Amino acid sequence: MSVDDREKFFAALDESLGGGTFIKLTLAKYRGPDAELRNVYVRPVELKGGRRLSFLHRYKTRDAVRNHTYDEGSRLVREMLRGGFASGHLFTSEADLRLEISRRGEARLTSHTPTLTTPAPSGHERRKRRAIDVSGSIYLRELGVTNERGEVRPAMGDKLRQINKFVEIVAGLYDSSPLKGREELSVLDVGSGKGYLTFALYDYLNNVRGVRAVVTGVEARAELVGLCNEVARRAGFERLEFRKGFIHDLDPPPTDVLIALHACDTATDDAIHKGVAAGAAVIVTAPCCHKEVRPQIVVPAQLRGVLRHGHLLEREAESVTDSLRALLLEAAGYRVKVFEFVSTEHTRKNTMIAAVRREDAPNREAALAEFRALKEFYGVREQRLEKLLCYD
Repeated sequence: MSVDDREKFFAALDESLGGGTFIKLTLAKYRGPDAELRNVYVRPVELKGGRRLSFLHRYKTRDAVRNHTYDEGSRLVREMLRGGFASGHLFTSEADLRLEISRRGEARLTSHTPTLTTPAPSGHERRKRRAIDVSGSIYLRELGVTNERGEVRPAMGDKLRQINKFVEIVAGLYDSSPLKGREELSVLDVGSGKGYLTFALYDYLNNVRGVRAVVTGVEARAELVGLCNEVARRAGFERLEFRKGFIHDLDPPPTDVLIALHACDTATDDAIHKGVAAGAAVIVTAPCCHKEVRPQIVVPAQLRGVLRHGHLLEREAESVTDSLRALLLEAAGYRVKVFEFVSTEHTRKNTMIAAVRREDAPNREAALAEFRALKEFYGVREQRLEKLLCYD
């Protein structure tokens, strides 16, 4: 009987959830009143509040993710298969079960050997190789990364690699931070520009990781703010907003993640200070235009043979500046990494400073002692972040 087949499917779903054999679930053949809805994909995720089912609702022009407890999710699947969806495909490590419902309401259940025998990894282990899905991406098309057919434009290949690398980096920082497992996050991207990376991070956190992330981009150019807000609207990114403003004028509320890429000269120091003041657990910066320290440097006698050339002195000043920033972040209670963001064949401004708030007590005095020794060695009289953090 058709009713029995439905109930068998629902019973198998509950058994897989309770027994740890559930891998994923797909709902298809939607016949309900929402003309935009296409499919729903369900997978398990590990959040701070425990195991959840992440429901990815795929619409014609957008995606939406909602997380539910196992009990809530089971009830929701029942409602969807009774109120619009005519196909359900349950994948467990023991069997694949497919429920098909005819237009007359008759249900038929078939069982097959399992396609997958290992439960899908939850959280950051899931599909690490794919940060951003190009196919069907509205924002990548609107921003000119892909064409109308969803193909990457020849001139934008490097940009897409940069986008994916950035998302991969932030994902790793998130997973190593106190934020891991949180169901909600706030992200502030200062100097967001055209928003390539802002959109991608929103997409990744909300639609791949299943986190309710509120993302705000701040940009000084009004035309870019207007463009990005319009693209966010078209993409259906309801928790993404762009605002006009300058880094030094910001008074951010408590923020989980702060990003500042290619902020010019001491604007990077302003951004780091805003992140520390906002209590950010993750701060990501890619400094640009290091102007403050270079004219202050008194070349140490030991390095005169190296730094007699202006080009090498410029590079040394960049390294010294970013080293000073890293030490100040360590003194402020962060674990810090300084590394190459993208290959130098794409851009020379490729250094990234990534800071994750420590959960243990930092050795503040040791970091400050190193900072002061470095300043003294190079004859640096003042550094903006030191003043902003009141360490001078």
